[in-house]
Amino acid sequence: MNELRPKDEFIAGKIFVIRNQKVMLDADLAELYGVETKALKQNVKRNTERFPGDFMFVLNKIEFENLRSQFVTSSWGGSRHLPMAFTEQGVAMLSGIIRSPIAINVNIQIMRVFVKMRKLISSYSELIEKVEVIEANAAEQNQHIIRIYEIIKELIEPSYKNRNPLGYRLKEERGKYIIRNN
Repeated sequence: MNELRPKDEFIAGKIFVIRNQKVMLDADLAELYGVETKALKQNVKRNTERFPGDFMFVLNKIEFENLRSQFVTSSWGGSRHLPMAFTEQGVAMLSGIIRSPIAINVNIQIMRVFVKMRKLISSYSELIEKVEVIEANAAEQNQHIIRIYEIIKELIEPSYKNRNPLGYRLKEERGKYIIRNN
């Protein structure tokens, strides 16, 4: 399994799950590409046909507030506009409109991080399936162990303590049976 390198970890830290999609925000991408956020947004607005809703979307106020609440940020300053969120396909599309050498290299690395994350998630899913199988088998084995314990307990402490013994008994107290010694 490929592990994330330190720079990959930095990029992975910039990937968020919003609307059940892994996305990167415009400000983070601009920082990685070495351009201003304003310039990135202008390029996207000039090429809106390249960014359908499943490639890029603008966060609503609730999503933005939820995202901000995850970080310790000051209440003043920052952007006056809601951030754009780019899916993996949207980030790939950005490479076509931001053509600086830094942006191209960073974009390649971002794509590799998305691929590594997918592999990690799939291996995590496989691990969960294996654990569920083990748990199911353990539940079945636990039932067998409980039954074995009950049998052992029955052998140690029979439940027929109050039963009459089998076989012949001498009833000497009544005098019916006499034992003769030769």
